[in-house]
Amino acid sequence: MNFGFAIVGCGMIARFHCKAIADIPGAKVVALIGRTKESAQKLAIEIGLTDVFCSHSLTEGLAAQGVDALIVTTPSGVHMDAAIEAAYAGKHVVVEKPLEITGARCNAIIDACEQAGVLLCTIFPSRFSEANLELKSAIDAGRFGRLTLGETTIKWWRNQQYYDEGGWKGTQALDGGGALMNQAIHNVDLLLWMMGPVALVASFKANLAHERIEVEDTAVAAIQFKNGALGVIQATTSVWPGLAKTISVHGSKGSVIIEQDDLTLWQFQEELPKDASIRGRFAYKTGASGGSSNPAAISHVGHTRQLADFIDAIRNGRKPFVDGAQGRRSVELIEAIYRSADTAAVVRLT
Repeated sequence: MNFGFAIVGCGMIARFHCKAIADIPGAKVVALIGRTKESAQKLAIEIGLTDVFCSHSLTEGLAAQGVDALIVTTPSGVHMDAAIEAAYAGKHVVVEKPLEITGARCNAIIDACEQAGVLLCTIFPSRFSEANLELKSAIDAGRFGRLTLGETTIKWWRNQQYYDEGGWKGTQALDGGGALMNQAIHNVDLLLWMMGPVALVASFKANLAHERIEVEDTAVAAIQFKNGALGVIQATTSVWPGLAKTISVHGSKGSVIIEQDDLTLWQFQEELPKDASIRGRFAYKTGASGGSSNPAAISHVGHTRQLADFIDAIRNGRKPFVDGAQGRRSVELIEAIYRSADTAAVVRLT
């Protein structure tokens, strides 16, 4: 049985979705909706899609023959309108990160999908990295003992041209934030997934290396998780030349550090026979840079795995691996980090 996707928003990230869908048996892009019909047609030609409906109208695109789900790849601050229209049209909904730029707008999307009886997922392809899945499995198995410290660093670089082109990057209304909301949110999601919900946050943010933007290019946050563990988030687009992102989980009986998708440390007080093979399997760099200095330099493999999971969830009547509620969590934490930085106060999350 074929599964048809429409995509609204024909910028760079839409190209990753098109490549991902092409790798899923039985899935295809059946409609593209751009700011103009011509921009949709341009993407169709570039990707090599010959049998696809192109339009500037979301309503027309949703009504195109064979559309089962909509993928929203528009600027972050307008995700809500497209997602809600798709839900009320009876289409399942996939939204690129962030789900939206505030918790309230995330709730509006979640509520609309629940009321319409359609499934919703937020795109976080790092959840599907095999190294991250091994780390999560070790946490769930209790191998760390008591979790004590969780850290993530996203020390990336974006030049001024990145913010100047397109007219929406670096704006509060459409980007919703800077290095945290746009780039680091992938690892914010991973940290929450690994360590659990956050109780308290204290943070600083600044714009240090760019002009004409309304948001931060550098942020740091100290956090206390509800399980008592502490944590640190560093997020930048101000660090030249751009470094690989990291996530670290530490406990009373073990420590793991992942740089991009490669293990730099996998050590537990109680060594298991499989540990040596895990270290060998993920010890070498095999993928792209992860976008540390070039946003186009990422792999679409994670997108392929996540969209395949979404199709399977629809067909089997289950929740997708990353649903709307999980997409909202990272946005709410980032909002709290911004409030703390703006008020110079510790913020408590409910």
